[in-house]
Amino acid sequence: MRYLTDVYWCRGREAEKNQDSVVLQQTLTRRGRVLLAAVCDGMGGAACGGEASGYAAEQLRTWYYTELFAMIRKNKRYWVIRRSLDRLVFHMQREMKRYAAQEEISLGTTMTVLVLWERTWLLWHLGDSRAYRLRGRRMEQLTEDHVQDAGKLTKCLGSFGSFTPQHRMGVLKPGEGILLCSDGFRRRVDGEELQEVMNPRELTGEEQIGRRLREIGETCMKRGEKDNLSAVYVRAGR
Repeated sequence: MRYLTDVYWCRGREAEKNQDSVVLQQTLTRRGRVLLAAVCDGMGGAACGGEASGYAAEQLRTWYYTELFAMIRKNKRYWVIRRSLDRLVFHMQREMKRYAAQEEISLGTTMTVLVLWERTWLLWHLGDSRAYRLRGRRMEQLTEDHVQDAGKLTKCLGSFGSFTPQHRMGVLKPGEGILLCSDGFRRRVDGEELQEVMNPRELTGEEQIGRRLREIGETCMKRGEKDNLSAVYVRAGR
């Protein structure tokens, strides 16, 4: 299985700094191609949102090259991989709480993580970043928005908030795509626009994927988006 991928990561036109972090790693192993993608949106209302999202992204990269590779090499079942990621995230939660108490600050980040091993995908999610599956002009939101009516997060990774993740698993068929994105990337566009622009049938190269991601980001900013904008797109080849 071959994956076409690209990343969009933009501070935006009004934000003082980018508090989002993204991850995109893929490797061809003896047991097939393995990919890790993630969008972590540091909470702007917290003192150290950027530090929280950056810490989560770095920990995920380390996990990818150590624990995930070891499990793939041993052909472990998918529930074992999910449990390993659970343990990693609980460790991050504990360390972030400890650091926040020590420094007398608050910090938090959303985290939407995709693990793709050949055609099977695992999704791990907290917060209001999103994951979508795109099949031609059909689009399905794979994640729940963990927010209250007023827009306040009810779940996050960090020193406050609830911590019960959403898990999902499925199969990515050839010609389908998965989009991970922060709320800043999708808030000013509707579902029909996302479907049309990111239709995987029309995305046959990584440069084209990059142009389409930039098109959405620039549209959001023209429509008044003030937040950071981040996205990772993965299209399954044939």
